[in-house]
Amino acid sequence: MAEYKGASRESGRAAALIKKREMAKEELEKAKEKIVQENKSRLGMMGNKFSSHIDVVEAELKSSTVGLVTLDQMRAKQEILVQEHKQRMAGAVAKAEEEKKGKKKSKALARQVLSFADDEDEEEEDEDGGASPPPLKKKKFGKDPSVDTSFLPDREREACERLERQKLQEDWKQRQETLKNEDIEITFSYWDGSGHRRVAKMKKGDSISAFLQACLKMLRPEFSELRAVSVEHLMYIKEDLIIPQHYTFYDFIVTKARGKSGPLFSFDVHEDIRMLHDAAVEKDESHAGKVVCRSWYERNKHIFPASRWEPYDPAKKWESYTISDGPKPK
Repeated sequence: MAEYKGASRESGRAAALIKKREMAKEELEKAKEKIVQENKSRLGMMGNKFSSHIDVVEAELKSSTVGLVTLDQMRAKQEILVQEHKQRMAGAVAKAEEEKKGKKKSKALARQVLSFADDEDEEEEDEDGGASPPPLKKKKFGKDPSVDTSFLPDREREACERLERQKLQEDWKQRQETLKNEDIEITFSYWDGSGHRRVAKMKKGDSISAFLQACLKMLRPEFSELRAVSVEHLMYIKEDLIIPQHYTFYDFIVTKARGKSGPLFSFDVHEDIRMLHDAAVEKDESHAGKVVCRSWYERNKHIFPASRWEPYDPAKKWESYTISDGPKPK
């Protein structure tokens, strides 16, 4: 039959734990005793430092006191002896410091004597060998003017360049503002299936929206369908491109932008190149821009010429003018 050993195992484990606790307790007691001994030794060292001073004063007090004296006389005598002892200690410290300084001075003098001795030896050699040559002057290295130092930082040069850049920037801005304020005549055609050509006088810095507002004001008395139309319902078509209303004429003039059938930066009018024999040849001739109602465009965008119109994309470049949307010949 198997024996039950649970109780014996538990008792062994308990004994081991008790032994560990006793060992930990002994180590703790040893650590306490060590701390107590260290504190005592420190206190003893501090007492020894002051004991020598007290012992000397007491010995002098005993030797100088004869017979019976009062307590006040004893205290006064003790204070006098303490002051004298302090003075003697301060004098000893000052003397020790003077001795240290004297040793340092003597060492410095010894070094100077050695240096002077070397000079005397050199003078004797000069007297024996004749006049000594004059000492050579050290040459100072200057700047080489032939070296390019433009890549090095220079505050004065950078300040001048910054002022020059600011001046050029201001001049450029003034020229651009002058250019924007110049007058320009825009020839346009109100397109409702047939052309109705008009001319509007604008500034080069005016936006397409301002131009359409001027066109609307000019066309409303003649065309009744435009009386209830606002600028948002109008479109400006230039060289078969639908121009967004936030652009200005100045933007196309400066960038020399081009459309599908002519330049966008020229607003004077020539004959339609699609009516000529050399229609495929690129020219700087422009055509009258069209002002169109958006509703008319939505109804007729599948019919020529509205079928050729597309939104203006400044990233798209037209290398040559086209008159149709068919495939290019290979």
